[in-house]
Amino acid sequence: MEETAKQYTFEDSLKSIETENLLDRIFYRPIGYRIALLLAKTPVTPNTITIISIFIGVFAGILFFPQNIWINIAGFALLVIANILDCVDGQLARLTGIKSPIGRILDGLAGNLWFISIYIGIALRLSADFGAAVAWTAATLSGLSNLIQSNIVDYYKTAHLYFISSAKGSEFETVSSIKAKHSAMPRGINKALYVLYVYYSTIQIIITPQLQKLLARLTAEYGKDLPQDIRNSLRANSSRIMPILNIITFNGRSIALLISVLTQIFWIYLAFEIVVLNIVLVVAIRRYEQSCKMFQ
Repeated sequence: MEETAKQYTFEDSLKSIETENLLDRIFYRPIGYRIALLLAKTPVTPNTITIISIFIGVFAGILFFPQNIWINIAGFALLVIANILDCVDGQLARLTGIKSPIGRILDGLAGNLWFISIYIGIALRLSADFGAAVAWTAATLSGLSNLIQSNIVDYYKTAHLYFISSAKGSEFETVSSIKAKHSAMPRGINKALYVLYVYYSTIQIIITPQLQKLLARLTAEYGKDLPQDIRNSLRANSSRIMPILNIITFNGRSIALLISVLTQIFWIYLAFEIVVLNIVLVVAIRRYEQSCKMFQ
């Protein structure tokens, strides 16, 4: 197994360095890579790591409810650990080749469950100051914003991988192919979970009409074997949007959450997601959609 570990590099554990933001490149991913190398020598699977991260992340969210800064800081530290493990599962999957559609769904579900726990903790905390109706409404709007924002960022980043190469973008699928896979699955927990992925993908298609037109035209003309010059143009265009998208990732949210913890003003975080990140998302979508028209 040592020989296997030596033949991999840090870049091998990443989807693409181009889709990683600064904090991921210098902190989360390097730590995740070291842990993934160690786990590659064991029977531990990526899905096991994902499930562990879910429990840690959900517990972290609970710790934002008590009005005690040290408990809240402990919650934030656990959230950082959960995110490290979230990196580990993907990096371990790429190093070992252990991948599955359910693993991708679990990975996305993990982050959603962390933040549901966070919203519940913050809503309970803010109810005393703003009333239950206001607190729960704000937390719900924040949660819905997070769901849509994360969904679209994930889609654009997966599209970027597809523009690099078909191999890198192997997870970039059409809704019709996803539905076909779902229909072919035998009944059970995997099929039940996969239906979430169908709806998840449908939202992406609805919000990105110009990108869908572009992809449909390119597929009709070239299939999946896009000429390299077209890939390069699409990749360069996508790269210009990437810095905007990186604001809407876990790292952007965690900075706002840390400020809320340190100031003990937790409505800051909800306002950041509802107002700031939604504005950033609209800007990113508009720029991406307008740029897609240039290729049509």
